[in-house]
Amino acid sequence: MTEFRLFRGADRIDALSPADRAYAYGDGVFETMRAHRGELPWWDRHWARLRHSAPRLGLILPEEDQVRAEAQALLAGEDAVLKLILSRGEGGRGYAPPAQAIPSWTISRHPLPPPAPREGLTLRWCDLRVSLQPALAGMKHCNRLEQVLARAEWDDPNVHEGLLLNTDGELVGATAANVFMLRAGTWLTPPVDRCGVAGVCRQALIDLADIQVRPLNAADLARADAIFLCNAVRGILPVARLGERQWAPHPGLTGLRRRLGSSHPAFAGLDD
Repeated sequence: MTEFRLFRGADRIDALSPADRAYAYGDGVFETMRAHRGELPWWDRHWARLRHSAPRLGLILPEEDQVRAEAQALLAGEDAVLKLILSRGEGGRGYAPPAQAIPSWTISRHPLPPPAPREGLTLRWCDLRVSLQPALAGMKHCNRLEQVLARAEWDDPNVHEGLLLNTDGELVGATAANVFMLRAGTWLTPPVDRCGVAGVCRQALIDLADIQVRPLNAADLARADAIFLCNAVRGILPVARLGERQWAPHPGLTGLRRRLGSSHPAFAGLDD
């Protein structure tokens, strides 16, 4: 069951205004976190991304201590998914941001997603091409229409995710995850400086292991020795199939999953 708490500045409110700019224009950013026994082990990473993203849009952050305290009260010691949405706040009609907007923010608790299939994920290529916009690259801004359209391309329950290329034909990631591939003993992942999301789990893996960031394309993935997706809710998700190409479980993933588990207890033991 989903539960919500809504705030305007530091004050709790009963409902968001219809004039809220996140609702009207996607004028905001968000974070989606995995909670373990009511704690948020990657809180510092999520807040750092929020602190980096908000000034780029001219958003005012609420007090971190209040947000974290409210989040832990909402989680009530449970394993769950916590979503935090930060909006510029109320504004009139028109794109120009109001000079004195009071930010609004929402926290919500959601059930954990079902476990991934043990044999690995089945992926497809999406037809949609992601636009290039360095001013928004890396952020989890609230305008996710490209991802919505891409995810609407299939309803086959046997396909677990879709991969996206940008308008230059370069790999971006999945609709809700970053992507990594292994080639000749080296793990690779695409950059996120022109589009895409700088995932918290993605950065955790880059910090933990020898991973190279370089442009990749569909042909590179076809030659990969292994592929996995990752995000901050589900951790590492091995890929078993993409189109006609199939991959058996790769031993190179075991060490990465063990390292990730050492940094987030919810992911510990998943390499067994």
